[in-house]
Amino acid sequence: MALCGRLARRAPTLPANFRTINTSITSRTFTSRASRPLLSLRTHHESSAVHRQLRAFTKVSANWDKTQEAPSAKAYLESGIIAGARDLVDVKKVLVIGSGGLSIGQAGEFDYSGSQALKALKEAGVHSVLINPNIATIQTSHVLADEIYYLPVTPEYVEYVIQKEKPDGIFLSFGGQTALNLGVNMNKMGIFDKYGVKVLGTSIKTLETSEDRDLFARALKEIEIPIAESIAVSSVDDALDAAEKIGYPIIVRAAYALGGLGSGFANDPEELRNLSSRSLSLSPQILVEKSLKGWKEAEYEVVRDASDNCITVCNMENFDPLGVHTGDSIVVSPSQTFSDEEYHMLRSASIKIVRHLGVVGECNVQYALQPDGLDYRVIEVNARLSRSSALASKATGYPLAYTAAKIGLGHTLPELPNAVTKTTTANFEPSLDYIVTKMPRWDLSKFQNVKRDIGSSMKSVGEVMAIGRTFEESFQKACRQVDPKFLGFQGDKFDDLDDTLKNPTDRRWLAVGQAMFHEGYSVDKVHDLTNIDKWFLYKLQNIVDLTHELEDIGSLFGLKKDVILQAKKLGFSDLQIAKAVNSTEDEVRARRKSFGIRPWVKKIDTLAAEFPADTNYLYTTYNASSHDVTFDDHGILVLGSGVYRIGSSVEFDWCAVNATLSLSKLGKKTVMINCKLNLSYPYYHICYSRHMQIDRGVRAVGCLKYNPETYSTDFDVADKLYFEELSYERVMDIYELETASGVVVSVGGQLPQNMALKLQESGKAKVLGTDPEDIDKAEDRHKFSSILDSIGVDQPAWKELTSFEEAQKFARSVSYPVLVRPSYVLSGAAMTVIRSEDELKDKLTAASEVSPDHPVVITQFIEGAQEIDCDAVASSGKLLVHAVSEHVENAGVHSGDATLVLPPNSLDESIKARVKEIAEKVAEAWKITGPFNMQIIKQDVEGAEPNLKVIECNLRASRSFPFVSKVLGTNFIDVATKALVGREVPEPVDLMAEKRDYLATKVPQFSWTRLAGADPYLGVEMASTGEMACFGKNLVEAYWTSMQSTMNFRLPVPGEGLLFGGEPTSDALVQIAKYVHPLGYKFFAANKDIKTLLESKADGVSVEVIEFPVKDKRALREVFAKYDIRGVFNLAKSRASSLVDEDYVMRRNAVDFGVPLFMEPKTAVLFAQCMSEKLPKKEGIPSEVRSWSDFVGGRTI
Repeated sequence: MALCGRLARRAPTLPANFRTINTSITSRTFTSRASRPLLSLRTHHESSAVHRQLRAFTKVSANWDKTQEAPSAKAYLESGIIAGARDLVDVKKVLVIGSGGLSIGQAGEFDYSGSQALKALKEAGVHSVLINPNIATIQTSHVLADEIYYLPVTPEYVEYVIQKEKPDGIFLSFGGQTALNLGVNMNKMGIFDKYGVKVLGTSIKTLETSEDRDLFARALKEIEIPIAESIAVSSVDDALDAAEKIGYPIIVRAAYALGGLGSGFANDPEELRNLSSRSLSLSPQILVEKSLKGWKEAEYEVVRDASDNCITVCNMENFDPLGVHTGDSIVVSPSQTFSDEEYHMLRSASIKIVRHLGVVGECNVQYALQPDGLDYRVIEVNARLSRSSALASKATGYPLAYTAAKIGLGHTLPELPNAVTKTTTANFEPSLDYIVTKMPRWDLSKFQNVKRDIGSSMKSVGEVMAIGRTFEESFQKACRQVDPKFLGFQGDKFDDLDDTLKNPTDRRWLAVGQAMFHEGYSVDKVHDLTNIDKWFLYKLQNIVDLTHELEDIGSLFGLKKDVILQAKKLGFSDLQIAKAVNSTEDEVRARRKSFGIRPWVKKIDTLAAEFPADTNYLYTTYNASSHDVTFDDHGILVLGSGVYRIGSSVEFDWCAVNATLSLSKLGKKTVMINCKLNLSYPYYHICYSRHMQIDRGVRAVGCLKYNPETYSTDFDVADKLYFEELSYERVMDIYELETASGVVVSVGGQLPQNMALKLQESGKAKVLGTDPEDIDKAEDRHKFSSILDSIGVDQPAWKELTSFEEAQKFARSVSYPVLVRPSYVLSGAAMTVIRSEDELKDKLTAASEVSPDHPVVITQFIEGAQEIDCDAVASSGKLLVHAVSEHVENAGVHSGDATLVLPPNSLDESIKARVKEIAEKVAEAWKITGPFNMQIIKQDVEGAEPNLKVIECNLRASRSFPFVSKVLGTNFIDVATKALVGREVPEPVDLMAEKRDYLATKVPQFSWTRLAGADPYLGVEMASTGEMACFGKNLVEAYWTSMQSTMNFRLPVPGEGLLFGGEPTSDALVQIAKYVHPLGYKFFAANKDIKTLLESKADGVSVEVIEFPVKDKRALREVFAKYDIRGVFNLAKSRASSLVDEDYVMRRNAVDFGVPLFMEPKTAVLFAQCMSEKLPKKEGIPSEVRSWSDFVGGRTI
């Protein structure tokens, strides 16, 4: 990989498909410590001597004829090199531990790796039992797992499942830090020994050594591998003493933590005191370590089996120097700036470390490398599938998680065939002839008071992966994939540019762009401020120089063929070129095509053409001169959702994958497009192919995506998978190349939806399902409202905004509060509840910036109303299926942050019937074919039936489609797909009329702990990063387990302290006190008003008012410890206006100290009710411990 990386950067102008072949070349082969010798891969010119050697590269001289045929796959497999399994682990049923709800630091990557493990078990004929409350994913479907338990991933509940299912093995390496910590704890409790459950793969001892910072440091010293000078401590005083010995600046790292949680840099004792206090509230042990900020950072992905065969699959280099968490850094693979000596030095160290620790499976080693020497330090080792494993798998085409699962079952690397190529063993190291760029996506602007700096603790919510033949091409693709508003590498305005360059924030690459594009900073100056390697900066300077050249040309007709081609090779989009020459995207596209300049489609070729391999895992590039595939099948394009972000996450991946699978069952070819790195569907069938010189007969169905975390970017999902931008330009390029028969825009969230009208009108593409003109009528608030009026469906009063004076007049007429919202939004972006005229004036500007091409509307906000979700599918305006879910929270909490109950617990039959009637009217009015979702307000009216008002309608799949499908046992996307293509369309059925003896609750997963300074308060703008759902026979049972499924939730135990705060007139606080007081909790408050409220209205309650320092975090932590506060109920009426607001400080520090926080009245009361009914815990297995198939009556999805 180092070799290919150097070739890629040293000869960037060499045509990508052109290879110079010497008459005598050196080929690399290696063999392994196996129980029988392996034959090296040799041609007929070579000796057939068997080589026995210890896992090392050998150079074998090989005189290749230029016309020589590729090695025969059949002969290779028949040669006996793949020996077959010999020492398999004897297991019949294996428990797989999932990672739970998606959160910052632990997202779809682990869902992807768990899916791979399940697939490996299915192939081996081993019964799989999965515990994972994340209902939104492909992993939690019976297509992969035999039994699924939607339960908390805690020792208590996992032991219950072990008692019921009696597994003989368990996988702990595929569920991120959640599964690893669970395994370590359960092993200490003796649970695995008690029930005779084998831990498969890497041993608990190795996991403990890699996670315990002190043990880890000692282990590496035994083999003379350098690590940063460090001391493990478990108290603040010890941390201060350690720092004095090591010397400032230092970095604090927390043990048993994911994504750098609890870590940070400190330059003096005061910073360290505050940092270590917070870190020790999240982890029992921290490491005080000498800071190496400014060094290069690199990662190696390593695989080892129990027979000590060991390979490095991938190395990655961070664009940002050490000091920015790798999850928040731009990352390239293979490394571009390492010398051959540096590459092999770190590779050898990785293998030495992994062997010494005894890893069995996959492992990730992170390094700090001196920028101007050969000194290095090991930062950490993850002896499990890591976040980077998904990137490595999809960047190289090597199925790391699948291979690790097979190794866990006892296979060795030489006996495992490569799952994708089918022509080589898994005992090889991939070579790349392309460059991959991973870029993070942050959503920090959604949060009030959040600190936007990025450092050692991860804050990004998603990431994209872009593939190109040059760094410039790959980098510019990644910029656009992160957010469509970016044209490519560009700048932005900054108050203090130099400070932003020195001190990284989530907008750092934009600061580099601003410096180079607009401020005239040299490469040397940017390097001095950022420590970013000059090689990267010189490549970015190429983009800057060509941009200025285009601007000098200044007109469309000044664009010559060679200039356009050069721009495309450097990753410029048509729109980017158009802006530089004062033209339009369509005009530049037409001129480009008139010159015959179109992108070439290449396969992910992990074997650098050394061996034949086949894949449908594709990318486009202008740095080529031929296609690797044919375009004969006229498949259907399925557009994915792109990068994970707040409001668009793994739920849409579930929808896209199911649409693709349904199309395949209907005999349709599919082409998927996506850029998402962390999808959950097993990915190893598409990933491994190379240039085959024969017609492979690949089916041409596709899906467009660019997210490497996800299942929909797994290569065995679609007939063709394009890891590409979800832009009009790229979709039309692929649509035209494939001569596609249609495009699906309704299963990938808002991004494909926004493209629908242009695809049809400008691109003349055939959009399947609801007509894009009708989609526009639902997205445009004015058109939407007019149609609702015409069909007699009620809605809140609203007005289109044209001036502040009009808005002011409207708000006075309906009375405050009002809701300001733009059109075409997802997750409530720029939606704000306005409670006064001053607020109205402040907020209008912000909203108008979100979508300048569409108007902003102001709507009456109805307080105290209940919100209802309706997910449905229609065909030609006829309702086929629908689901009615109720929110626990009152309207005003975004639906993505709300608790959903299905079947609804409190809605009577007449309300459900009226919701169905509205759905039928809407389906007919918009002539809907495919999925759609409505949000409805139920407003109680004294002495009359409640008002039902539609507040939103999306003519696409929604976030809750996986939830309703799995709870009701009917795959809504399968029904929608049949409607889209008009094949096997089912007859209408009323699923809500069926009586069920269970219900499920979907709850949000927040990542407040990661977002330093953000106010944990719910509103109309979405804040959650994931979701979980659990089943039960009633609401209490389902919600009890759902809440315990949230990450790091620790149930307050009777006798511990509960802190109350918020609105001093809150009836909800009184109700909570009445529920939990009999259990024996101690009650505390920060002010006398709360004490008076509770003691006057709840019989027998005694509340102690405690000191509450709002400016001293360390003192406040001591207060929490002194009074043993293990739960916080803070029910404020509105968001805090200052950082010393008592309620803000209470909420913020509850999450910082790892204490459960309840800040919404309805759900807080519901959980208090759960505590009153479920505590003290009874003996035996609780009734909610049942498999999904047991609840719904079969394996339906």
